[in-house]
Amino acid sequence: MGNLKEFMLIFRISKSEYTTVKENDAVLHQEWKKYIAMIAAQVKLVNVSRLSDEAVVISEQSVENKIPDEDDLSINGNLTLKSETIEEVILIAKKCPILLIGGTVEVRETITIK
Repeated sequence: MGNLKEFMLIFRISKSEYTTVKENDAVLHQEWKKYIAMIAAQVKLVNVSRLSDEAVVISEQSVENKIPDEDDLSINGNLTLKSETIEEVILIAKKCPILLIGGTVEVRETITIK
């Protein structure tokens, strides 16, 4: 195995889609378990996190209790994995269950701060 880099998959979904998903959570939960197990079986999984429904946004002028959204999409969670290439990570991202419910996956290489 060559030089492995770390990549983060950032999951976004609209508020309206997320409300619908919560009603069918059991089925989607099983899809997520299979997806994460597939990545772990390849010994690529570093970390996975689902974010809560509560957030505090702090700016220089204010502190607000809200989940930020951009174009009605908010971050729902993330997954960090190891891979040699971004192309391989994109193939993995295309299998993500969030795509089945109208969400998106953003792929980024992480940079270690030394």
